[in-house]
Amino acid sequence: MADQIQRQRFENKYHVDENTALKIRDYVSGYLEPDKYGATRPNLSYRVHSVYLDSPDYRTYQNTINGDRNRYKLRFRFYENGDDKPFYAEIKRRYDKVIYKKRAAFHRSAVRLLLNGHFPDRAHFVDTNTFYLESADQFCRYVNHLQARPVTHVRYDREAWISNDGDNKIRVTLDRNVFSEYYTKKYLTTDMINPISVFGKVVILELKFTDRFPNWFQDLVRYFDLRQNSAAKYVDGVYNMGDAGILSYYM
Repeated sequence: MADQIQRQRFENKYHVDENTALKIRDYVSGYLEPDKYGATRPNLSYRVHSVYLDSPDYRTYQNTINGDRNRYKLRFRFYENGDDKPFYAEIKRRYDKVIYKKRAAFHRSAVRLLLNGHFPDRAHFVDTNTFYLESADQFCRYVNHLQARPVTHVRYDREAWISNDGDNKIRVTLDRNVFSEYYTKKYLTTDMINPISVFGKVVILELKFTDRFPNWFQDLVRYFDLRQNSAAKYVDGVYNMGDAGILSYYM
């Protein structure tokens, strides 16, 4: 999957039901077009998988729970199984209200190296552009600093809408069927054994923008009477799995 991330952005999140989500789809289609990866698929969605890494004392989880304004998360993002399928090592950092993302694309052979905090050889990179190399270096430093290891596997179905001018300044996503389970493997697989539902039937709407809040975003929020809400897939998943023993399993 090609790299289309917004490296710096604002994002507003909302909880909506499926009926409202379908109406929002119709509204958004007047301004944006479906992401090419979901355009030909059922419900305009593709499956996303993320394995989150955290310290033994759950540092990044606690930083989010405590509402720290300067915080980050570490994760591996991938979309399908296969030794020939790439994955991304990502840092998602928040400074106050701004989201910054760094990531590098790797071949599957790099998973164990990254988990051990080792900077991979160039042969492990899908691309050795400067952004990827700098992102990988920072990712490895964070892994070493936290003594991070795999904690949870999160998967969901993403419907994404993007601007057709190619600048990627505006993006709307609708995430459904969010599931999570604890994960300690040293390899990546889409298989889940006993996942729990994180948000139930709620659809997570995210309005993402890199500059000012677009006027039509404001109209959308007013028209559907939306209220901003938190929706941290990793954190909410860990919190819900606390009842299933995940925190006691690790701590």
